[in-house]
This record gives sequence, structure tokens and C-alpha cells, in this order.
Amino acid sequence: MSKVVNAAREQITELINSAKPGLREFKVEVPADRSNGDFSANAAMVNAGTFRMNPRALAEEIAAGISLEGTYFSKLEVAGPGFMNFFLSDKYYADILLEIAESGKEYGRSDFGGGKRVLVEFVSANPTGPMHMGNARGGALGDCLAAVLDYAGYSVEREFYINDAGNQIDKFALSLDVRYQQHFGLDIELPEDSYHGDDIAVLAAQFAEENGDRYLSESEEVRRAALVDFALPKNIAGMKAAMEKYRIVYDTWFCESTLHNSGEVRDTIDELTKRGYTYEKEGALWYKNTEVQTAILKAQGKSDKDIEKLELKDDVLIRTNGNPTYFAADIAYHRNKINRGFEKCIDVWGADHHGHVARMKGALEALGLGGDKLDVVLMQLVRLMENGEVIKMSKRTGKSITLTDLLDEIPIDAVRFIFNLREAGSTMDFDLGLAVKQDSQNPVYYCQYAHARICSILRKLAEDGIEIKAPTEAQLELLKESEERELIRRLSELEDEIIAAAKAYDPARITRYAIEVATLFHKFYNACRVNVEDADLRTARINLCVCTKSVLANVLEMLKIDAPERM
Repeated sequence: MSKVVNAAREQITELINSAKPGLREFKVEVPADRSNGDFSANAAMVNAGTFRMNPRALAEEIAAGISLEGTYFSKLEVAGPGFMNFFLSDKYYADILLEIAESGKEYGRSDFGGGKRVLVEFVSANPTGPMHMGNARGGALGDCLAAVLDYAGYSVEREFYINDAGNQIDKFALSLDVRYQQHFGLDIELPEDSYHGDDIAVLAAQFAEENGDRYLSESEEVRRAALVDFALPKNIAGMKAAMEKYRIVYDTWFCESTLHNSGEVRDTIDELTKRGYTYEKEGALWYKNTEVQTAILKAQGKSDKDIEKLELKDDVLIRTNGNPTYFAADIAYHRNKINRGFEKCIDVWGADHHGHVARMKGALEALGLGGDKLDVVLMQLVRLMENGEVIKMSKRTGKSITLTDLLDEIPIDAVRFIFNLREAGSTMDFDLGLAVKQDSQNPVYYCQYAHARICSILRKLAEDGIEIKAPTEAQLELLKESEERELIRRLSELEDEIIAAAKAYDPARITRYAIEVATLFHKFYNACRVNVEDADLRTARINLCVCTKSVLANVLEMLKIDAPERM
């Protein structure tokens, strides 16, 4: 939390403990209704039994021994059954603004995470075709979550997992092969379960243009390998370009194929076998998921009846053809993450992967790595809406709307902000009409307008010859109006909001915070004239504007959203 807020809390604890030595630990909290005090302590209520006193009487005794001189508090009241309510002084509000001004771009950052290494893996789309709307939400959510964790003091890396091995690549190769042969007039039908998108035909045509028909005489294996070697890098390059356009820069693009080529998949399976968690059946190698999950659930206190309802099943690791399954590769991938030294691995997955979470955590437990090192954020679907109707097709292409289509149509600031307006676990409607509006109904415009409005106020003051000076504490103590203090209090809570968002893996808290700060600023500006005749009050209000601008800029920068000076 803010240094000043933390100091205020510590002062309360020290004042109470000094007035009554021997107290057990108690809580200092912010009441829901600030008219009852800015901070409230329950010291008397939790210690009444120890001192064999009525809680109210104990509270009054403690209060009588407290002097508020030299603290951040102007008044102390005992209320109800023994709550001790502290009211903040003018100095507190002044020092909040001085702290914001001094911290600048660092305001809101903390060392809460202690430098703990965290890997956030998100999007991780199949490289066999264009990225879709789910990737759009996952990208914004994952990137902003990584930013929140960074601001909260974690050492964060972003990773994209490229599924460039297994069945989907075999299907990709087959689809390209059929389109390549069709390009030269061969009468071959594309199987129903293949990739039928126009992008496959385009890639096959490009391959044909570059190589001619010479691969028609090659074996199917050689031809398909050549097609994949040609097409896959193009698709991956397209994915990287789309992510960069979306303002997402990954530290690592990790290829699944490296796990197979390095032997890590086989080594991981061997380790599970060595630990007794595999068995052979019907020519395949199976993982004892049922046994592992049952042990974990029983340790959590679940009954046999509850476990039976889950209908747990074992999983194939190696198919009858000798090829490892996707699940086997995924276990190896998560083992690789932990072996790289990450203390926490966070994955952003679609909600349809819900059943995969427990078995992946269980597999890490079975490997002796600890399932608690993996956390999964499950993300619900998005519906694109326009004029109250669901849209599935692009007007321009007549095809399903891709991530690139969306970023071509809608300002990136709006896409990133709106996709982070709600928790990952909630379904959401993305209103195309709202996203392009330039008025207060559009939440990102509303926040950006507050920043631009402050810049406009400061420009106008400069044009009028009014110098923006660093304020004194005495000047800032003149900010006594309820609109001023409400805004200052919310500004003081940025660090707490970031930490809360990091704990909950919920960057939507930050977009909501930005909206609330913008709302409180507009409320302050409408109630309190900045360019007043009283020079000291004018200086104080100017600096409240400057601090609000700084906080909004920090929040928008965290979200990788522009903070414009003019709109």
C-alpha cells in the first residue's frame, strides 16, 4: 500500500498498543461508511475477554490514553460495542499527493511479490490457421495480468506455446497436400475433418508458385514435410505480427516440437513410469489419473461418494502407434517450465479446458514437482455484438472474424480495455458500436478523456500565465472539500488495487479503478473551480489535477493503452 496509508495504519496500531500494553493482535480496517471514521480498530472487542472488561469500557480506556498529536489523525471516537474510529487529518491528504508527485511513474509499484519468478502463458493458439476472438480476449487478459504482476513486484515473463507437433500438424500437412494437388487439377477430395479455410488454399498456391509441380512426383511423406516447412513459419510469423499489433511482446515463443526433439516428452513419461504412475493396456501406455486424483481429493477431505461422482478416468500417454498424446507433451511442457526455475506458472485457458486443470496439477504432483506451482485462469467465451445482434462473420470477407479483422476495425486501446472490463470467468458481449464511440459511454474513451481534460486545464493555465509550482504541505492541506478528499483517497489506493488484482489474477480490477478515478475527477472538476483567486488553493487544486493525471497515465501505461493529451 501507499507509504502514507501504511504509515497511518502503523500509527493506529502503535497508538493503541502504547495506550494498553499486552493486547492481542487486532485488525485495522476501512469502514464501509466513511462517516463512521476513515479507519476502524477492533482492539477492544478482541481483547475484552483477556482483560475481563466490557468491550466498550475497554475501548474508552484505551482511547483516553491516546494523544493524536503529530499523527495523521484529527479525531478518535468510540462507537457501538467498542469500535475505535479514527478520522484523518488534513496532513494525511496532503502527504498522499506529495507521495504521488515524488514517486511519479513508479507510483503504484510495490515489492509485494518479492521478485518471485512467474511465467504467464497465454493465447498459445494452434499455428494451423488464423487467430480467433477467444485469442483476442485471452491476449488482452494475459498481457494485462502479466503487467499487474510486474507492478506488484513479481519477476514476470510472458510465453506463447506453439503446438507445432502432433495430430493438428498431421492434419495441417494433409490439408495442404490436398490443396496443392488440387491446384494442379488433380481430382482429390479434402476430408471432412481437415482444415477447410481459405488460408490453406492460399498457402498451397504460394508453395506451388515457388516450387511448381515438382513435389507431385515425390513421396507423400516428403511432399507433406516440405509443405509444412513452407507454411508453418509463415503462419507463426503472422501470429507474431498480430500479437505485436496487439501490443503484446512475448519473452519466449516455445515450440512443442522442441520437447519431442530433445527427448523431454519421453523422459517425462519415463519418470512417471519410474514413480509407478503408468501401466500398459491394449497396446497403449496409460497414466494413472484416477489413482492420483483420488489421493489428492481424499487428502482434501473429499468423501468416496463425492469422488465417485466425478467419474475419473485414466489417460493415454502413448498411443498404440507409439506416438505420444497431446496430454503427454503438455505434462512435459509444464515440467519444463518448473525446471526452468519458475516458482509459479499461470496459464490462461478457455473454459472448455476446465476438466484438464485437475489432471495437469495431479500430473505435476505425481512427478514430485507440486501441483500448487500451476494456477489456471479459465476464460469464458466472447460474443461480438452490433446493434443488439450477434455477429459471427466479417462484412468485408464474409468469413469468421479473426483477431486481425478485429484489430483492423476497432481501436486497439478499446479492444484491450474492454476485454479487461470483466473477470475472466464471466461471459462477455463485445459491443462493436460501443468500442468505436467517442463519448462517455465508451469506458476507455471516458478514461482517456479525463487524462486529456487535465492536460487541457494545465495548458489553459499556462496560456493565462499561471505557473504550475510544486506545492507546500500547508497549501495541500487546504483541500478540504468532499470531492477533493474522495478523489485523493481513491488515488491513494492504486497500490492496494494492483496487489489485490495480482492476488486474484484479475486485471479487470485495474480497468474499473481507472473508470472510478476518471469519474471522481470529473466530479471534483465540476464541483471545485481550479483557477480560483486564492493563489494557495489554486496551487493545491492544480497539483491535485497533476497527481490525478499521473495516476491515470500510470494505469493506462500498465494496460498498454495510450494516455492522450488532446482529444
